[in-house]
Amino acid sequence: MRGLARRGKSAMARLYRGYNRRRARQAPPPSTRQIRILLLHANGMGGTIRTVFNLAGYLAERHDVEIVSILREAEEPFFPIDPRVRLTYLDDRLNPGPDPVRAMLSKLPSKLIPPEESAYHRFNLWTDLKLGRFIRSLDTGVLMATRPGLNLAVAQLALPSVITIGQEHVALRTQPESVQKLIKWRYRRLNALVSLTKADQRDYREALPKGPKLVRIPNGVPPMTGDLAKLDAKVAVAVGRMTRIKGFHRLITAWEQVAEAHPDWRLRILGAGPQEDKLREQIAEAGLEGKVELPGPTPDIGAELEKASIYVMSSRHEGFSMTILEAMAKGLAIVSFNSPHGPKEMLTDEVDALLVKPRTNANLAAAVIRVIEDEPLRRRLAAGGLETVRTYDIDKVGEQWDALLDDLLARRERAALKALSP
Repeated sequence: MRGLARRGKSAMARLYRGYNRRRARQAPPPSTRQIRILLLHANGMGGTIRTVFNLAGYLAERHDVEIVSILREAEEPFFPIDPRVRLTYLDDRLNPGPDPVRAMLSKLPSKLIPPEESAYHRFNLWTDLKLGRFIRSLDTGVLMATRPGLNLAVAQLALPSVITIGQEHVALRTQPESVQKLIKWRYRRLNALVSLTKADQRDYREALPKGPKLVRIPNGVPPMTGDLAKLDAKVAVAVGRMTRIKGFHRLITAWEQVAEAHPDWRLRILGAGPQEDKLREQIAEAGLEGKVELPGPTPDIGAELEKASIYVMSSRHEGFSMTILEAMAKGLAIVSFNSPHGPKEMLTDEVDALLVKPRTNANLAAAVIRVIEDEPLRRRLAAGGLETVRTYDIDKVGEQWDALLDDLLARRERAALKALSP
């Protein structure tokens, strides 16, 4: 019976591949004119969303760009989006309508997204259906996905005539083992995989020796309002979604020492998330009310950074921190755990930041206190950050995306000519 089942699956796979080849032969010529970018929730407020909006705005100069959000759970985007970029939704959960099929399928778990994917609980059979139909509707252009579950779906379902790009915002080594296995198997079908750091690129090169074109392209600095920070405000700031991996509980613990040495300084943690109530309890128990503030998320991160002097990064892991780039662009002094991949590659100790051994609360507190007490150091680190951040200008980063798209198109055109030659 098992042998029969295997033969049945093999026959179905051959039929599927044959159908794909027939559709690809009937498809328009390869093109990068149209670019679709898959996001989980474009109206949310995460770093990946800001990054994608920033990139989409740059690409809209030369391309027809559409961001396709799997979910719609808020009326409007939290972050500003270039008016040239179209924004569509596959599953509008604000206005679901009376569709009985949708109502039934929405109650059933996803079969397309692996259960170990961190956002698995946001998907269901209805999103599977909508996502699958959308991917299969495309026969040319570029399709880019921005998280493991979406990358896997694109690799599995996209027609060969579509140029497919996976974008990874989280390090491979932090993914569950089962997801890593799927990545090693399915990502080979992608045309390109873009990582944010050199370290992650090396990991993918080892995992995918015969897979897609592997490219490291960092995030670009988004436009921000206001001027540079004056560095005289007695304020340190941290930004991010309030999850355990961001390490804000460690930062609050470290701030107990900072507050004891410098009670006139305040820490502001901007963001929201599932850990928010626990963090408020921790602040109250430590007697830090008025010294540690949780003002919530803000769409104008530039204005908030401008009012601070120090930016503190306390993440356990960080793929590539947009907030570090934004803080450097605003002229803040950076204190960061020396986390693998992101901060370790982005920052240079004593040049544009003070780097601290990860998960050492006392060391983090000592570094912050040092920057508070040594104003020349604070200004030197800020100046170093302004110099470093020049390399992440959106036009410079965008040129790398232009080069990748041009290369992928040229490869596809060469393959098409080769297929036509006798």
